[in-house]
Amino acid sequence: MDLPLNLGQNLADYDDFYAMLSDSQQDLDESQSKMLSDQLVLLLSNHIGDLAVLRQAFALARVNVERTLPR
Repeated sequence: MDLPLNLGQNLADYDDFYAMLSDSQQDLDESQSKMLSDQLVLLLSNHIGDLAVLRQAFALARVNVERTLPR
């Protein structure tokens, strides 16, 4: 059974997560930062392992990016 994408608060501490994310990209150039993000997507997608959930996540992320693009 496919579970829907969890959009509720699921991290115990958003500040710690954001600090960890920021620290992981420290001293990387733009290309290295993109490569790190791509690696994280692949690793976490493999951990999730549910294509239906991943489809929802990718679709929502795309909509969010398109909404922020300048027109």
